[in-house]
This record gives sequence, C-alpha cells and structure tokens, in this order.
Amino acid sequence: MKIGILAITTGGKRLAAELAEKMPEALVLPQADGVAQALAEHWQELDGFVCIMATGIVVRGIAPLLQGKESDPCVVVLDEKGRHAVSLLSGHLGGGNHLAHQVAALLGGEAVITTASDTLGLAPLDLWAREQNLVCESKEGLIQASARLVNTGSLRIYAEVAIPSLPQGLLAVPGPEQADIVVTSHLGDYGPAVVFHPKNLVVGVGCNRGVPVAELRQACEELFAGENLSQMSIRNLASIDVKQDEVGLLAFAEELAVGVDFFSKDELNRVENVAVSEAALRNVGAIGVAEPAALFSAQSNDLLVGKRKWRNVTMAVARANCTLSEQDRAQQDI
Repeated sequence: MKIGILAITTGGKRLAAELAEKMPEALVLPQADGVAQALAEHWQELDGFVCIMATGIVVRGIAPLLQGKESDPCVVVLDEKGRHAVSLLSGHLGGGNHLAHQVAALLGGEAVITTASDTLGLAPLDLWAREQNLVCESKEGLIQASARLVNTGSLRIYAEVAIPSLPQGLLAVPGPEQADIVVTSHLGDYGPAVVFHPKNLVVGVGCNRGVPVAELRQACEELFAGENLSQMSIRNLASIDVKQDEVGLLAFAEELAVGVDFFSKDELNRVENVAVSEAALRNVGAIGVAEPAALFSAQSNDLLVGKRKWRNVTMAVARANCTLSEQDRAQQDI
C-alpha cells in the first residue's frame, strides 16, 4: 500500500517523521495549502492516509472527496502522542482497520476499530468475499447480508465449490434452498439468498486473424447463456501465443477486466483428452486451442464446456479448482 502521512502540530510532525521511518511504504506529504488540499491532491493516487490531528479536521477535509467504500482510500486518524489509531474510513475493503493495527503496533498505541463485524468477532463479509475471489451479483444484497450477519450472528452458506473451513458466523448447509448465501458459477433463481460467483472459469479462445471484438463478445454471451453460466465467474481468457497481438482478443479481455494466458503449441499439445482440430494442426501446429488452452490455464482436468465454434471463433470453458476457507488475516498485513 502507498500511504500518505499528514500532520499539523510540531509534535505531530515529529511523530510523522518517526512513523515514516518505520513504514517504507509511507511518505510525509507536503501541505503548504492546507490539509484539505493535500488530501484532494493525493486522493486518487494513494491507498491510504494517516492523519495526525483532530478527527474533525479530517472529516471536513475528506467529506467532498468521498465516492464509496469500493474506491475510497482508507483513512486512519492518530493523536500526536501515538496512543490511539482510529480507523475512520474504508476499514474493510480499503484496509483501514489493518492500517490502524499496524500503526498502533509500530508506535505502542491502540487501534480503535468501530466496524460491527470486527467488534463482534465475525467475518467482515465484503472483505472475506474479496479474499475468496467471489463477486456478488447485487451490491444491495451484500449490504443486507452483512447487516443480517451482524444482527443474527450467523449466515447459512451453500457452495458448489469445496469448503474446507469457514470463518466464524458462516455455516455450511447441504442445499441452496436452505442457504442465505449461494456460491455458484451458474445463473438461476435462488430465492432470497444472496448470490456470489466464484472467479473460477477459464475461457479458452481460438480465433481467426482480425476477428472483431463484437464477434468474440457475442460468442461468449451465447456460450454462457446456453450453459446457464455467469460471466462474472470468468477468471481469465486463454489462447495460443501466436495470438498475443490479436487486437480483438485483447480488447475483449479488457472489456471483461480479465487477463489472457498465452501458451506455446508445445504446451497445448501436452494436454490430454481434448478434441483434435485439423484446422489448428494445419495453421498453428497445435492439436487444438480453445480446449487445451482453457485446461492448461485452469491447471485442472475439468472441461466444463467443450469447444463450440462460430464463424471466426472457437471457445471452451474449463473450471479451475476453487475452495472457500476461513479469512487468512496474515494475508491482510500491510
């Protein structure tokens, strides 16, 4: 994380310098035009702020900058004695709670955390979902589920993926009809349950040179709709390395906000139990592209959808291994 430190008083500035020495990722910010201007200038480029000053000053400074917890940087407010590090903004997704704990540990102070799930010892649902690489269908549903977890102390969860362990407050159930949360890569009506999609599907893509992005988009939409799959579960695309400069393919990946894995013909030819394509053998020397690329990238043998062909596109879908587990707080250290 890139952290900016702001201070006003002489004592606060001394503490800022001490903290910056202990945090290589932190920088004491100049503030010739005041705290509010310094915050505004660095709001989009930094991941978090430590403000050594009164909370009211910080609140007035950040108020016009706030957009939402998905994008706002975290803000920790610290008194100039270093006694209390208050997680003020973006405690979960932005990492504010953990920044507060880190600052407190470095200075021998105490982190002040007010988020309900943390004070009750429950999993922060939004943060847990992000760590598990889950995407919620509905932002409002996520908010409601988080509130229910805090209010009742537990939520029932059904998942199509393995569940070796779950954090406190989440209880596995054997079927979706019993669940408050359903984790699935499929579309469907799950009643009042909040649906999360795991990012565990790899789309293998073969295509003719110069294929337009619109054709790739349409093929993917048809494929996923026909198989009742959610495109929110796409982890990445995969293809042969001769397509690394394929403009339409790269643009399609950008649309989906995913990466593309490229493999050599020798790598693809090592994949077993795939449909052999005479066209691919003739043109690029590989036994196929869509199926072997999807499987090789997913590092699994689970070919969920075999190769489908359109005029200039072939696609297949492999399912990567995916498990749900307890929140690993060690991974959250800043």
